[in-house]
Amino acid sequence: MHTVPRRTIGTHGPEASVLSLGSWHIYDRMDFAEAVAMVRHAVDLGVNLFDVGVYGMPGHPPVFTDVLFSAIVRAAGVAREDYLLSEKLWLERYPEQPLREQLEHALFRAGADRADLVVLGDVRRADLDLERLAGDLAELERDGIIGCWGVNNWSASTIRTIRGHAQAAGSPGPQLAQLKYSPCRRSIPDGGPFAPLFAEGLSLQASDVMEGGILAGRTSPSRQVGRDPGGVREQIVRAAPGLAEAAAGVGATAAQLCVAFALSHPATGTVLFGASSTRQLVCNVGALAVLERVGAQEIRRLVEPFWADRDAVDPEGP
Repeated sequence: MHTVPRRTIGTHGPEASVLSLGSWHIYDRMDFAEAVAMVRHAVDLGVNLFDVGVYGMPGHPPVFTDVLFSAIVRAAGVAREDYLLSEKLWLERYPEQPLREQLEHALFRAGADRADLVVLGDVRRADLDLERLAGDLAELERDGIIGCWGVNNWSASTIRTIRGHAQAAGSPGPQLAQLKYSPCRRSIPDGGPFAPLFAEGLSLQASDVMEGGILAGRTSPSRQVGRDPGGVREQIVRAAPGLAEAAAGVGATAAQLCVAFALSHPATGTVLFGASSTRQLVCNVGALAVLERVGAQEIRRLVEPFWADRDAVDPEGP
């Protein structure tokens, strides 16, 4: 089994594992002992980046995946200095709810006093004050509460705008863009608007690489999956069997082909996925061997027929 290598996030970020574990409700669904074993094994393999957000919403049943994570790492014997904590910050109630207040709440739940990385949620409002937001983030960086920050599913132009405000406030600005990226959903990361940002050092954090499990063979997911830009999910469901066949042709699982594809982008700093068992984790880490054996160029050729959002999504869009 390969040890998971590390890459620098952006130009001012930490050395992070090229594979990172997400937690969107996942620990709520897992047996605690299995979660402990999986996280311990992930760290032993070299995974050091864990995305742990507060995903509960008012009016919905409470969730505790982030609280459970704090217990999982303790039970696994993983010291705080041995992993990087990535937190989500949501913008729907900003600035009425200050970033600092939201972050302190999230860190309290996760049992930590700082975040190595925070990722700002989707921009859903035209009136978002980017200059004020950049100033608040710069202040959190100066205070040592966050190490660096990135954004989730923002447009390239909005990233450029906030980067300018951030630099004026004494911050290097966003270090990564967390973007949906899979063999079927790739128009934005592969599009022209992001290319200059990547060339200037912005890292890609590939997310939704298996489309909520659909591309790994679970074509009727029983849980909530991410939103569907371009309305192409039905095409993705239809593409799943062909993708599995292409993966089998190179001695891989469909999940491994998805992860290997995401790693093939030259700007990828880390690929974010959820795993609900040690077996699933080990399978996904096997994508490193697939990429090494098959090669990035051939992997991209293999998955070309499954590109579903080509011409359905504006590469400059959110």
